[in-house]
Amino acid sequence: MIDSFFERWEKSVLAAALEKVPESRAEFKSASGLPVPRVALPRDVDEAYIKGLGLPGEHPFTRGIRPSMYRSRAWTMRQYAGFGSAQESNALFKRLLMQGGTGLSVAFDLPTQLGLDSDHPLAKAEIGKVGVAIDTLADMEALFDGIDLGTVSTSMTINAPAAMLLAMYVTVADKQGVGRDRVRGTVQNDILKEYLARGTYIFPPRPSLKLAAELIAWCSKELRRFNPISISGYHIREAGSTAPQEVAFTLANACAYLDAAMGYGLTVDDVAPNVSFFFNAASDFFEEIAKFRAARRIWANIVKERYAPKKLESMMLRFHAQTAGHTLAAQQVDNNVARVTLQVLSAVLGGAQSIHANAKDEALSLPSPENARTALRIQQIIAHESGVADTVDPLGGAYFVETLTDAIETEVLNILRQIDEAGGAVAATESGLIQRWIEDAAYQQQKAIEARERIIVGVNRYEEGAEPGADGAFVAETHAGVTQVERLDAVRGSRDQAAVERCLEGLRCAAAAGEALMPPIFEAVRNYCSIGEMCGVLRKELGVFDAARST
Repeated sequence: MIDSFFERWEKSVLAAALEKVPESRAEFKSASGLPVPRVALPRDVDEAYIKGLGLPGEHPFTRGIRPSMYRSRAWTMRQYAGFGSAQESNALFKRLLMQGGTGLSVAFDLPTQLGLDSDHPLAKAEIGKVGVAIDTLADMEALFDGIDLGTVSTSMTINAPAAMLLAMYVTVADKQGVGRDRVRGTVQNDILKEYLARGTYIFPPRPSLKLAAELIAWCSKELRRFNPISISGYHIREAGSTAPQEVAFTLANACAYLDAAMGYGLTVDDVAPNVSFFFNAASDFFEEIAKFRAARRIWANIVKERYAPKKLESMMLRFHAQTAGHTLAAQQVDNNVARVTLQVLSAVLGGAQSIHANAKDEALSLPSPENARTALRIQQIIAHESGVADTVDPLGGAYFVETLTDAIETEVLNILRQIDEAGGAVAATESGLIQRWIEDAAYQQQKAIEARERIIVGVNRYEEGAEPGADGAFVAETHAGVTQVERLDAVRGSRDQAAVERCLEGLRCAAAAGEALMPPIFEAVRNYCSIGEMCGVLRKELGVFDAARST
């Protein structure tokens, strides 16, 4: 039976995929010259195995979303970067691309994430500290000066003001003469997880969800190669959730976004193919691999059963993975290289589409250029020297991995059932139910570490006395606090103020009337309205979320 099953897949699914994207080599061999099969198969399996596991590139995608996976194209190796001013970050981006990075991932500073201009009283101490400061279109132009937005894929980690930052990015592409059919990348735009795990929200959950859904709908028509949302379990895991909770909460949020976007007259096939996910790659090696495989299968079945798609792509869970920041230790920082290597490997074996590897010193500071390069080299060594990318889903069929995949699936489905009973992701967020789950899981994990039931090498076992701590940290020099405010003042002094006031009033009227916000946002961006000005208008019309009052 398996032979006919495999031959059908080779002639239909695989052949069509290879016609579009050929494999990178005629033959794949191990370091010893042994042939490496495209995908390993058991020769005696029952029907349940075929239905539950299947083959790569077809439902339920347990073994991967592409028939040939990394044999045709390696995962995108992203470098998460952004510091100080747009000019400083631009120089860093160019250096990362020269070192072999294949995609950019933009970090924004806290004022930008919270929709505050750099001259706001609350912004002063945070300008350019955890990412790049972006106030107006002029900053976005400087950030990508000399970088062709038609050839680079850019991921932007921004949520509450995602619509404004995307409008700036697209406007820069327009000015470069790059057709919107060539603009590739991702905007995170996952506001629901902000209420669960991070806190960089502005507006209440329901108007925030509406704005996120409008951005998704806009991209489905205007930016067909752009992912308008990256639904993030990463930060949920960083906040202390378990692996099954990370998947369950992420997929529950995904359903909320799909439902909201389809309210704009779109079908699931208009939206789902461009939805992407963002997961954490933590340290329990086999659990992480099983988690990624289970997430793909669960999402494929959810979309199939709830939304009845016509396109195969609508059921594919495409995800970016980042190694786990919460596992990095300030003690014996060199140990973090081993942690990151194992985490990257788990993401590769789990079938990630793009990966970011943390640098070893990120428990202390922003990474030094040398350590950021080493983090990239970890990915490149795994891709080119380890041989793990030469076959699809190499751990597929392993008794332990399949058992763990099934166990995670069962737990995730149980959590999703409880969320549905609570009224769905938004209601469970507004009531604080999901937040309490995460807090309890984080508490239990910390107890286990303090009791030495869970060993962290160099932290609660194999300690070596005094550590250099922050004294050994890399501290980048930036004068963004002063120069950014001066730059903002210069933009305000040179722009057409009457046009600015007209644009902001247009945005206010659209928000008050419940009309589409993307058109007035684009108009405001093109006239150099600032993030703070646009978000200030929306704060008055949509309200501001107060977590203390909501629970």
